[in-house]
Amino acid sequence: MSLLKITGLRVQFPTLGGVVKAVNTVDLELEEGENLGLIGETGSGKTVLGMAIVRLLNGAEVEGRIEYLGRDFLKLNEVEMQKMRGKEISVIFQNPTTSLNPVLKVGEQIAESIRLNEGLDGTHAKKRAVQILEVVGISDALHWADRYPHQLSGGMAERVMIALGLACNPRLVIADEPTKGLDVKVKMQVVGVMREMCKNKSLLLITHDLGAAAEICNRIAVMYGGEILEMAGTEEIFRRPFHPYTKGLLRSLPIMGLRPIRGMSPSLIDLPSGCRFHPRCDLADEICRREHPDLVELEDGHHVRCFRYDRS
Repeated sequence: MSLLKITGLRVQFPTLGGVVKAVNTVDLELEEGENLGLIGETGSGKTVLGMAIVRLLNGAEVEGRIEYLGRDFLKLNEVEMQKMRGKEISVIFQNPTTSLNPVLKVGEQIAESIRLNEGLDGTHAKKRAVQILEVVGISDALHWADRYPHQLSGGMAERVMIALGLACNPRLVIADEPTKGLDVKVKMQVVGVMREMCKNKSLLLITHDLGAAAEICNRIAVMYGGEILEMAGTEEIFRRPFHPYTKGLLRSLPIMGLRPIRGMSPSLIDLPSGCRFHPRCDLADEICRREHPDLVELEDGHHVRCFRYDRS
């Protein structure tokens, strides 16, 4: 049994401008101990997918199944769901400056999570909070536990977010853009912490940073226009991508010449007909504009959603 199994997931947001189709019939599985990277441009639906798993979306219409060890999260009431968050599944939110409580010291925020989920008293929870700060590489952790979020550097604040996410030893971690906005040196430090801390955990890493995904994850799913376009082992994705979009992402890396994909990501209110990527694809022809391709398995574990994957 997979740790996490998502089947036919659709997430929509009714707005005055139309229905935002943020996630469109996604199927995804995560095994025990697996680190899966969910990559794609901004607006592809990655974060919405992650937040849908733990039911942290307001005003969304959610359909499908989200099974965690066989339990469908969409059928749990809020009290049952609260027991799953933090203890079984934790979220490392992007942008610590807005995610951390500005009026609570960082040690108190971590201790509060431990106290609520582990049942420890205040003294033992604070001691655990300092220990977890040390584990994520914060020197003089006792000193920094007594500081407020605005007193931390960007890299240190991200380490605090990681500590908060891992404080209750969850089985599954969802990390949303943990390297966003960090300079190269600090980013590599955070990547190292994430890689070390999630060695024996299941991780869903949501990121547009292909380098971070390559360092941390053993499997990659590429998302665009609210759906998965390609999925394979990390080495396979980087060595032999099939989808034109995946190839475009790789070509946009500095090491590959910084060649951007032409055009813009589609509006999730007015998605293109046929293949979602066809308006930006140099290989598209009539079938791509007319019909919507299925996600098919070409080889063992390598899935792609494309009619013309063999032309490039």
